Amino acid sequence: MPTLRRDPITARWVINPDLADDQASSLIEMEKLIPHGTCPFCEGNEKYTPPEIYAIRSKTSTPNGPGWEVRVVPNISPALKVELELDQRAERMYDLMNAVGAHEIIIETPRHIANISDLEVGQVVKVMQTYKERIFDLKKDKRFRSIFIFKNYGERAGSSPIKHAHSQLIAVSVTPKNVKEELSGAKEYYDYKERCVFCDMIKQELSAEKRMVCSNNDFLAIAPFASRFSHEVWILPKKHSVDFENTADEQFEKLASLFKEVLLRLKIHLNDPPYNYIFHTGPNRTRRRGEAWKTIGEDFHWHIEIMPRYTRIDGFEWGTGLYINATTPEQAATNLRKVKI
Repeated sequence: MPTLRRDPITARWVINPDLADDQASSLIEMEKLIPHGTCPFCEGNEKYTPPEIYAIRSKTSTPNGPGWEVRVVPNISPALKVELELDQRAERMYDLMNAVGAHEIIIETPRHIANISDLEVGQVVKVMQTYKERIFDLKKDKRFRSIFIFKNYGERAGSSPIKHAHSQLIAVSVTPKNVKEELSGAKEYYDYKERCVFCDMIKQELSAEKRMVCSNNDFLAIAPFASRFSHEVWILPKKHSVDFENTADEQFEKLASLFKEVLLRLKIHLNDPPYNYIFHTGPNRTRRRGEAWKTIGEDFHWHIEIMPRYTRIDGFEWGTGLYINATTPEQAATNLRKVKI
């Protein structure tokens, strides 16, 4: 049974998957298709994936067949399982629970295209709408505390051998340490200044412009002041919003256009680098016990973090959490603004 184990020193949670033999063998069989020119994520190859959870598809098509535009399926080797009970317990001094959660794959296009930056804006809109629908659905489950949309593109960024544009969703029953630190830092800033730290950041970056990558009426992209990675970029809504899934449908085209532009600038300037991105959205506020976090609607602000991975993280950074970034965010923003697209 998969478990979540809590480090008693750092309070960091660690997932220990317990993959069944049939899941491991299914993954191996899927990856064997690649050298033979068969992509399990391409339209027409739906039989190679688990049955779909959600899809945007034509009205005349049937589930688990052709005719889709974006398709969501369970991860064939999930780190967490939705059918378990939490069963929070102790093993003498140690705390653990069952690894309850969801692990899904969002297949972003029926065509065999690797990088989401190469999709049309209209297709990226559909991907964003799919993200929204899946977060909405999973937040109905009060067991889930945090829901993350993320992408691993390229081998150094942890991508699978399947070179077809896809991202992942993981819903977990705890708040990961890094996320808790971000939420707490935002709350402390709000308690002191009665303003959202992200809104203040947006105002300063719009005024200074030196770390601005690009913007439109509703969203902006910046190289954050304390960037951990060379050419790291954050995308934020200009208007305060805590939950990504509350983004209005009419805003998705502007978000998708800016998102594609940032990824395209990174692709051109850094020669198609490996990268990760992750959506930081408000946690599930369905109460399991005690009082809910009452000010989170004012003190947190959803955003997307995009991290190129063409430089390696070494032992010092892993061991300390103190990053060494050889490119200043001001230079990175200048580089990306100069890219002609």
